[in-house]
Amino acid sequence: MNKKLIKAISALSGAGMMWQAGTLHTFAADAAAADPNAGGIGAMITTFGIPLLLLAFLYFIMIRPQQKQEKETRAMQKNLQVGDEVVTIGGIVGIVLRVEEATETVVLETGSDRLKIRLKQDAIKENVTAAEQLAAEKAEKEKKKANGISLGKPKDE
Repeated sequence: MNKKLIKAISALSGAGMMWQAGTLHTFAADAAAADPNAGGIGAMITTFGIPLLLLAFLYFIMIRPQQKQEKETRAMQKNLQVGDEVVTIGGIVGIVLRVEEATETVVLETGSDRLKIRLKQDAIKENVTAAEQLAAEKAEKEKKKANGISLGKPKDE
């Protein structure tokens, strides 16, 4: 086969066209005569571009938000303080009694019988005290913002 015919066939196969064996030669010869560079850059962009766009989409929709959340969780675990109420991955709720930086462990006090549990910092899922403080600060900002908004009265009057 000549090179133009091979290029035309690759262009047609890259475009996803269907043909019969008898009409392939005639149609391929017409396509090769019309465009001698058929099947070059355009087919390569189609072949590699769509999967790359799909991977970029998946990265920004799935992977990046998960990495951001993990970073925030690690920062919360490193900033635990004595007296914080926390929830573990297993659902145990307790108050932090001691934070040991060297071993990266936390001693929690749970229940009315003052049971003490020693856990790795990685086992802490949520800092309830910090979440409540953030919610209170947010509510206070909203309240100040609402008080700052006029109720339809012009400032000149």
